[in-house]
Amino acid sequence: MTKTLSLGYSPCPNDTYIFYALTHNKVTIPGHIIKEHLEDVETLNQLALNSLLDLTKISYHAFGHLRDHYTLLHSGSALGRGCGPMVIAPVRTEMKSLRGKRIAVPGKLTTANLLLQLYETGYEELLILPFDQIMPALKRGDADAGVIIHESRFTFQQAGFHEVVDLGAWWEEETGLPIPLGGILARRDLGAKTIRAVDLAIRASLEYARQNPRQPRAYIKSHAQELDDQVIEAHINLYVNDFSLDLGAEGITAVETLLARAEARGLIPKSREALFLN
Repeated sequence: MTKTLSLGYSPCPNDTYIFYALTHNKVTIPGHIIKEHLEDVETLNQLALNSLLDLTKISYHAFGHLRDHYTLLHSGSALGRGCGPMVIAPVRTEMKSLRGKRIAVPGKLTTANLLLQLYETGYEELLILPFDQIMPALKRGDADAGVIIHESRFTFQQAGFHEVVDLGAWWEEETGLPIPLGGILARRDLGAKTIRAVDLAIRASLEYARQNPRQPRAYIKSHAQELDDQVIEAHINLYVNDFSLDLGAEGITAVETLLARAEARGLIPKSREALFLN
C-alpha cells in the first residue's frame, strides 16, 4: 500500500533546487508518494508546531520547540559560513541605538530572530512579517530596522538600505562554527525505517540537481522572489553546500551549540530527545 508523505519547504531557490528531483519523480521513496507544500519559513514553523506535516524544512529556532515530536535529518539543511541573517536599516546606525526600537523580523520562530535575541538583550520589540515584506515595511517607516534573509541579502544595498550587523558573521566569530539556519525534520512516529529512507532520498535529490543543474531552473524560477539569474545562482551557491548533503560532525556541533545557547537563555524549552532518531 502506497503512503503519502507531506513535505513542506520554502519557495526559495535553495529549497526548490534541493527538492526538485524528489518532487518530480527523478528520485523516489519506495512505497511512498511525496506531496509538497511550499510556504514561507514561518508558516512552515507554525504548521510543524501543530504536527500538520510529515516532513518539513524548519528554522533551527523552531526545532528547539519541536524536538519531542520531530527528529532532525542529516540531509537538506541550510547551514554554512557567510550566509547568516543581517540587520539592516534605512539610515546608518549601530545596534545599541536600536535597543527598544521596533525591528521587523521574518517570523518569531526563525533562526534570524533567535540570533537577534542571542546577540544582546533589548531587541524584543518585534514586527513579524513575511521575509519579502521586510524591506517594503522599512521603506514605509513601519519599523526602525529589519532582519533580512534569503535573496534580500543580495539586494538590500540596491534598495537603499544600510547594514547594521551581520548576525551570521557575529555567530562565526563567537563560536568558530557555521551558522545553522534551517534543517529538515521528520515526525518521529514515522519510524526509523521510513525516516532513513527519506534522509537518503533527500541526499539523492540534491545529488541529482548537482549532476543536472539545468533541469530544475524553470521550477526554481517559477517560485523565486527575485528572478535575476545571477541572484538565483548566488543564492543557491551560498545556501546549498556539503552541509546540505550531510551535516557531519561540525554541522551537528553547530546545531547543538545553537540550541544549548538558546536553552541557557530560556528562549527554547529543554528536551531529553536526541537530535536524530537514526
